[in-house]
Amino acid sequence: MKILHTSDWHIGRALYGRKRYREFELFLDWLIGCIASEGVETLLVAGDIFDNGTPSNRALELYYRFLCRCAGAGCRHVVVTAGNHDSPSLLNAPREVLRYLDIHVVGCMTEAADDELVVLHDSNGKPELIVCAVPYLRDRDIRRAEAGETIEDKGRKLVEGIRDHYQRVGVAALAKSAELGGGLPIVAMGHLFTSGGRTVDGDGVRELYVGTLGQVRAEIFPECFDYLALGHLHVAQRVSGSDVRRYSGAPLPMSFGEAGQRKIVVVLKVNGAGVAVREIEVPCFQPLATVRGDWSRIVERIAELKKDAVSVWLEIVYEGDEVIGDLQERLRELIDGTSLEILRSKNLRLAERTLSRMAADETLDDLTVEEVFARCLAAHEVPADQQVELSAVFREAVLALHEEDLRGD
Repeated sequence: MKILHTSDWHIGRALYGRKRYREFELFLDWLIGCIASEGVETLLVAGDIFDNGTPSNRALELYYRFLCRCAGAGCRHVVVTAGNHDSPSLLNAPREVLRYLDIHVVGCMTEAADDELVVLHDSNGKPELIVCAVPYLRDRDIRRAEAGETIEDKGRKLVEGIRDHYQRVGVAALAKSAELGGGLPIVAMGHLFTSGGRTVDGDGVRELYVGTLGQVRAEIFPECFDYLALGHLHVAQRVSGSDVRRYSGAPLPMSFGEAGQRKIVVVLKVNGAGVAVREIEVPCFQPLATVRGDWSRIVERIAELKKDAVSVWLEIVYEGDEVIGDLQERLRELIDGTSLEILRSKNLRLAERTLSRMAADETLDDLTVEEVFARCLAAHEVPADQQVELSAVFREAVLALHEEDLRGD
């Protein structure tokens, strides 16, 4: 069976207020073409289909239209699991209807491990693959909170809960394989942070974790998994160097920190001889670029971009010694009449002069919730040793609130 592994679409995500539906549409069109040309029979989407728990009507339209087109492209099965950005109840709502299209959705952890198993059949109705469709495992589902716990206690219990769940699902998959005659390949899915995983600034992943809280080691996954299709980290990468335990990464750059990053989907062929894995590069549908330096360097780099005559979204970071109070006006004049568009600019020199005060062109959109909290701690002169612990507790509270909002029940 030929399988395509992807994740972290984040349909509906904006970049500094700029909507990106056209990019999502182009990617999904490209993916349909890729499925058809590669002869993909099964599509695995490992979480974060949407960017938030209340996707817009347009985001939902793109998602459902894509699912309807899969069968026409020759894809016989689709398995979708929820990520931490997804609403479990929203994804699960149409699952009974989607099942008639051989689209299997698992929006939240189930009570019985068997309910996360999806047995896929060939065109003759013969079982040929077992998918362990494990969604994002939320803290409240796998860990019991106790009074007086430390951050380390919570992290240990969370990792133990994740490990135990995967062990139960692995045992159930082996039992199901034996029940069906044995020898069926087993592919597992997941949406989590493995220890040592690479992240980038602005991807929204690293801010969720306190130290190693919620990060799991590769050893927790059962050996019975022939392939592990992971989502959550936006950088495509192997887990502990394994060719069959992978993050496909986000197919679109979700921030300027991901600009220029190679984006891929993973195609694998599973048969009795094992698993053959190949990466397919995703085209860039909207170029992003960060231009940083002093004023002369910024002028020089923008002149280079003008020559390319390509529509590029820019992040400008002014780092020169000269204080430029009219940076915004200068930049507007610089790109006037071109296909370049500046979505964000930072005047680091002006920020230094104003010290703790917000720069004139800075808004809350430029800050993460952690940065706002850190400024509050500094403003109230909280001792440094207390700031570390308070920041950890704050991040945990934000994560808990985020998960609560997405449950939708």
